[in-house]
Amino acid sequence: MYLKRLALLTAALNAAVLAPIPASAALPPQCSGTAPIRCSFNLAPGNYDVTVELGSTSKAANTSMSVEARRQILNPVSTTSGQLVRTRATVNVRSPEGQPTGQGGTGTSGLQITFSGTAPAVNSLTVAPAQAPLVAYLAGDSTVCDQPTAPYTGWGQYLPSRIREGAVVANYGDSGESSGSFLSNRALFPTMKPLIKSKDLVFIQLGHNDKTTSATTFRDNLAKLVSGVRERGGVPVLMTPPVRRLFSGDRLTGAALHVNSVGVDLPAVIRALGRSANVPVIDLTAKSKALVESMGPSASQALYLTREAGDNTHFSARGGAEMAGLVVQGVRELNLPLVSYLR
Repeated sequence: MYLKRLALLTAALNAAVLAPIPASAALPPQCSGTAPIRCSFNLAPGNYDVTVELGSTSKAANTSMSVEARRQILNPVSTTSGQLVRTRATVNVRSPEGQPTGQGGTGTSGLQITFSGTAPAVNSLTVAPAQAPLVAYLAGDSTVCDQPTAPYTGWGQYLPSRIREGAVVANYGDSGESSGSFLSNRALFPTMKPLIKSKDLVFIQLGHNDKTTSATTFRDNLAKLVSGVRERGGVPVLMTPPVRRLFSGDRLTGAALHVNSVGVDLPAVIRALGRSANVPVIDLTAKSKALVESMGPSASQALYLTREAGDNTHFSARGGAEMAGLVVQGVRELNLPLVSYLR
């Protein structure tokens, strides 16, 4: 009887949290603060539609929106006094909220929303369960994942800002993962696979941590990931890894282009598998090489954490945003199902 009453109480509380809020109402009690404004909803893992009116009836504002572990949803929107901009986004809630293995902390359960900007203002906010959105799963390493602390930024943290409601990014990227460990770690592909629905996309970007993996093993691991996605009716998308910022003169080195320590050209293996298995490939190695070499050894430091940490692999916020833009470019070129949801 106690458990039944508890279940009924929980359902009632969730219903109260998800009840629509009139546009003229104040922010819900789950929100507090002014700069930033932070909101915390006690929700189960899943996908949710967030409807928000940015701006103020009495002052000018500049407001951005992020969720969970620094996942950018809306870039800053400037509004004049009295101007309200209504927008909607679909967001993913996962436990733990950051990296799936809990690296960097497990975060706070439920949905965390943060409104920042130079002068954040929110007039109203509504959260409701999403109805079968198209999910873009990310299978990757530390260059992809939801990095818990600045300035480290995975490109997967900026991809949501490029996607409209009705589609959602579920980032299962995790630091230090190779093609083999992502396949076998129970927090990663074994947890992701049962969630994949028909027509969901799974972007697979691995290679940074396959430093001693043979060509045969690397190919076999990726082929198993592709087969697992297809077993669920999903659409696998292979991605070559973004370059490291390692220059010889004004050109990137072989190590920057992911020729590993046993001489395997990992991007070449990915491209070949894409052709033989009829899997679309976003060549992020080639795209990021063109970008980084065009900027040169000095200016390209801004994309990485060279100045902050002597790190030429991991991205700054600018680098994460730039790489997400290249991913979007690849989605458009391949005309993947996500195209119709791009901002």
